[in-house]
Amino acid sequence: MTIPNWGFGGTTLVTTQFIRLTADEQSRQGSLWNTIPLNLSNWEIHLEFKISGKGKDLYGDGMAFWYVKEPLQIGPVFGNQDHFRGLGIFLDTYANQNGAHSHGHPYISAMVNDGTLKYDHDRDGTHTEIAGCESKFRGVDQDTYLLIRYVEGDRLTVATDVDAEGKWKECFSVNGVQLPTLNYIGVSAATGELSDDHDVISIKTYELEGLAVPEGDRSQIIPSAAVHAPHRDHVHDPPTSSFGRTILKIFFYIILTILAVVAVIGIGFYFYQQKGAKKNRFY
Repeated sequence: MTIPNWGFGGTTLVTTQFIRLTADEQSRQGSLWNTIPLNLSNWEIHLEFKISGKGKDLYGDGMAFWYVKEPLQIGPVFGNQDHFRGLGIFLDTYANQNGAHSHGHPYISAMVNDGTLKYDHDRDGTHTEIAGCESKFRGVDQDTYLLIRYVEGDRLTVATDVDAEGKWKECFSVNGVQLPTLNYIGVSAATGELSDDHDVISIKTYELEGLAVPEGDRSQIIPSAAVHAPHRDHVHDPPTSSFGRTILKIFFYIILTILAVVAVIGIGFYFYQQKGAKKNRFY
């Protein structure tokens, strides 16, 4: 199937009810992109989505909304390329074990990149995020919505409606976010060792009227943000994942159990021989 003015890649499946970026299967990446760049200075986008799956305690990895220069670039950041140029809003459902943060998951965060920054997946992006909030959007029965608003004065606002009440709950709002016009909007998702269904139901874009329109050519603005999370040195994860570490623990437990059983049998056999030797002295 084709969608006018939209392109998709990876494992994306188009149906009449929704667009499934990834199925609840391991190692999947999918994306959906508008093919016409957004030429608005004041805009608001409503993303209706659903993230669900069979996993009750373990699931992942999540999905992302994009407003970037280069669309349709499959990569490691929730299905999109790293070192992107523009804005990424991440809906992260899995907390990496070594993430240097105190917040819970699912978690929504924003990152502005001029193409030089790397998204640190091992730390859930906490080294480069400009703001974020916890949000229980995963696994709910009702419709879930995400609002992204960018207005003159370089203010970025993100809000949610995960309770189907028709009311927006602000996640964060920050000033000093510089974004150019003529970027492309898109959504992407990815699974790894853990998985989920990542579905897009609708994307609606609005021009916000009655606001001042900045003068000059804003298409050449270099994406930037006035605020960032405090810098923390990156400490590389061990070569094994949390799943791998769990397997290793189970393996060592099995080895220790076998050694304990062998030791008990050996000690028992030793005493049995000693008892037999004492009996043989009286014949």
